[in-house]
Amino acid sequence: MDHRRYLSWRGMCRLGMAASVALTLAACDAQNSEKSTKESNESVTQQTQSGDPYLWLEEVEGDKALEWARTQNTVSLARLEGDPRYEDIRAAAEKIRTASDRIPYGQIIGDEVRNFWQDDTHVRGIWRRTSLESYQSESPQWEVILDLDALAETEGENWVWKGASCLAPDNRHCMVNLSRGGADAVVSREFDAQSGRFVEDGFYLAEEKQSVSWIDADRLFVASPHAGGSKNTSGYARTVRIWQRGSDLAAAETLFSSAETDAFTFPVVIHRPEGTELFISRAPDFFHETLYHVGSDNKLTELALPDDANFQGLFKGRVIALLRSEWTVGDVMAPAGAVVSLPLDDLLKGTASSMTIIAKPTDSMAIEGVQIGRDAIYVALLDQVRGRLAKAQPTAEGWTLTDADLPKTGNVSIVSGSGFTNTLLVNFERFLEPDTLYLIDETTAKPIKAMPARFDASAYEVAQHFATSDDGTNVPYFLIRAKDTAMDGSTPTILYGYGGFEISLTPNYLSPLAIEWLKQGGAYAVANIRGGGEFGPRWHKAALNENRPRAYEDFASVARDLIDQGLTSAPHLGIYGGSNGGLLTGATMVRNPELFGAVVSAVPLLDMLRYHKLLAGASWIGEYGDPDIPAERAWIETYSPYQNVSKDVTYPPVFFTTSTRDDRVHPGHARKMAAKMMQQGHEVLYYENIEGGHAGAANLKQGAMRDALIVTWFLQELKDAD
Repeated sequence: MDHRRYLSWRGMCRLGMAASVALTLAACDAQNSEKSTKESNESVTQQTQSGDPYLWLEEVEGDKALEWARTQNTVSLARLEGDPRYEDIRAAAEKIRTASDRIPYGQIIGDEVRNFWQDDTHVRGIWRRTSLESYQSESPQWEVILDLDALAETEGENWVWKGASCLAPDNRHCMVNLSRGGADAVVSREFDAQSGRFVEDGFYLAEEKQSVSWIDADRLFVASPHAGGSKNTSGYARTVRIWQRGSDLAAAETLFSSAETDAFTFPVVIHRPEGTELFISRAPDFFHETLYHVGSDNKLTELALPDDANFQGLFKGRVIALLRSEWTVGDVMAPAGAVVSLPLDDLLKGTASSMTIIAKPTDSMAIEGVQIGRDAIYVALLDQVRGRLAKAQPTAEGWTLTDADLPKTGNVSIVSGSGFTNTLLVNFERFLEPDTLYLIDETTAKPIKAMPARFDASAYEVAQHFATSDDGTNVPYFLIRAKDTAMDGSTPTILYGYGGFEISLTPNYLSPLAIEWLKQGGAYAVANIRGGGEFGPRWHKAALNENRPRAYEDFASVARDLIDQGLTSAPHLGIYGGSNGGLLTGATMVRNPELFGAVVSAVPLLDMLRYHKLLAGASWIGEYGDPDIPAERAWIETYSPYQNVSKDVTYPPVFFTTSTRDDRVHPGHARKMAAKMMQQGHEVLYYENIEGGHAGAANLKQGAMRDALIVTWFLQELKDAD
């Protein structure tokens, strides 16, 4: 289980992890909110950077800052919602997002499937279940476990679902995680999934960024800053304790306390038919971790793994790890990007005496993820950014891999699996082909659900192209366009990218935003630039730290290729990205303003000289570098958008979007950049959702509104420019 990728924006959406990271509370929220605002205000007033006139916009809930944001919202909404095309786009996006014939993705739990569902009736959503047999039918018979809309109304709270961590194998005992307005911080409350009720006097954690895992029905493995715990510089918990039912958390024994500057510390409990094992993961940054095994006497033993190995879990007494660097054990050399297996008993003795390779990458193929089942391991592969799924089984000679019987040249993602079953739910999709859900067992892969097409794709085509970056590297990208597109440079085109944290952009069925854009006559491109995980660790490391500008060079090279092949031209080419992708579009805009006619920078990082001091920013030092170290600050200064934007340069019009309730990427990034560019005289539009968290939307309807705002903006800037 890759806890760190859970915390990245797209990783969280795609990996479907049910709840090792809890983020928390109910009763004392008013007190905590007041405390959070006070701390934010104090941190701003203590800054010595007197040269920044916009530090006051870092006061997340400061009256002046919120007044500024609301004023900008009034301007933006008047312009975009007033466009006669806006409402049709919004309604169409909402119809897709809330459609009742979406696939109800769920988790297999024993002989049942649990699913969280939102639609136009259940705006906040319902947590529900059905039997595995019923789930495979056209009309499953669902039983509601928890109605979030009813709960929010009863309790007078703006609850947003953040998942539930349940005790395997029966998954009756759960810790339900609820967020106010979509923030990462949640309230974690014990819930009985059998009775459908919160447990009176059960386990309860107030609002914080914290992690919980069940050991057994009466013990929780907890990383929390509450009741004697502490938090690190990124705002996450440092201390790990075992909490006994009926006792005070403050009295629980502290097993481990990480350094204040560490990015994360997680309690990890692995339940399998062979038994239960406890681990503590200490991560100084996103890409390194030390793993400790917790013995029966609560003694910690460090596992003899490379510090950049990615622990995936246990399989019949063997540790499964995904390597980021080459590693040799005995006469076995495993390359970076390989999945390997090692005996847990050997690692507990302080050495790695034997290792077998389960799967390894090639020049064109990377390992995207691993799912450990009861009797087999499933490996998700990317071959030239197209998905495959292989089933790995142990033999006396090592491991045999067999490809699952799935369609080719699309995106394959594992939806559900566990160590207690050989049954797997796997999704397949292509840009122009909607999702199909497969049920995979020991012998077969059969489609059990398919999402209807959301638009007529017959008029469109998908092609993979390769641009040449500044250093000669071939950078792949996908282009979706109408078959009869005139290659005269006139096609309004959106180029989307991310390029960070090992996250891969794969051929997913087009989003409502992309669909509505195509229907308006535009083209849509997705860039697989360095910094992502499309070709394994080497692709990510190529744009890490001092090499970060390679991601921006790659993105610009794709833009030039789109122009050079005659599809579009600079006035008709826009770029779009969120989170690290918002940094990507902001930095590329500043570096290459001549290439674009419009920019959208969503929930972005932009002030890279202060990112590590804002909310969870310190946890990303492993990706970007540390601005407090002069040598590293020097390379960050070369591209940080906030420091490099100039009044003397003509930039394309830019639209910044963010969320007040985003407690991962601080809204101050977007606020300050927008204010600075406005003062410099540039054309800027700004919209801040007062709730919504890092996803930028707290529910499906808000997501549709966001889609419509962005599509309308691009239409005004890229299409109406003629």
